[in-house]
Amino acid sequence: MDQILGIDVGASGIKGALVDLKKGKLSGERFRVPTPQPATPEAMAEAFAEIVRYFNYSGPIGCGFPSIVKNGVCLSAANIDQAWIGANIEEVFGKASGCRVYATNDADAAGIAEMRHGVGQGENGLVFLITIGSGLGSALFYKGMMIPNTELGHLLWTNNKVAEQWCSSGARERLKIGRKEWARRFNEYLHHLERLFTPDLIILGGGESKFFDQYQQFFDVKARVIPAQLLNNAGIIGAAAYAAEQ
Repeated sequence: MDQILGIDVGASGIKGALVDLKKGKLSGERFRVPTPQPATPEAMAEAFAEIVRYFNYSGPIGCGFPSIVKNGVCLSAANIDQAWIGANIEEVFGKASGCRVYATNDADAAGIAEMRHGVGQGENGLVFLITIGSGLGSALFYKGMMIPNTELGHLLWTNNKVAEQWCSSGARERLKIGRKEWARRFNEYLHHLERLFTPDLIILGGGESKFFDQYQQFFDVKARVIPAQLLNNAGIIGAAAYAAEQ
């Protein structure tokens, strides 16, 4: 198929669009619905189906989902209802939409987009994508192959807190610190990743990547550090690409 529907499920909104996989771009405008509160499987399934109906679509659907996803099953629920844990995302959304759904972690979906259609194209070494938003998401690739569900924003940090509580955009806003102080913290996080993995390239995505020029001078890791290219469309494009690859 030249076009596949990609849907990016987030804590505040669920966004979908048809994706032209030959060009690695959206075929038209996105359609967004608010994420239901509480974000139960039943409520989110109806929101998911609303997006499918909007595009009058029938066919495979790629879904980026905010949890650890293993064989289509949700294994964590940080920003969605706990009822999701143990539920099969692909079956829940597939039943509601009448389509075959392929689900992967949302950060992994963004990583797939950048590796297939963004700044990661042609990179054969060890590549990280770190999404910087209310938390920290991560995707890991080696020779273009994804190692799923890395969750490196949840590395234990100071005072038994996880890293995303210390150096995400959400932490910066909560602690009311400037970007210079935030960048110093995030640089420490990058050094920690480098000690553990020795990556060749680190791609920074998420909302904070738009301000890369303001803080890149504060990073001094050996790996190349560059901003993501596809920005807010990465999750949708990557979800569609994931479905195509399955």
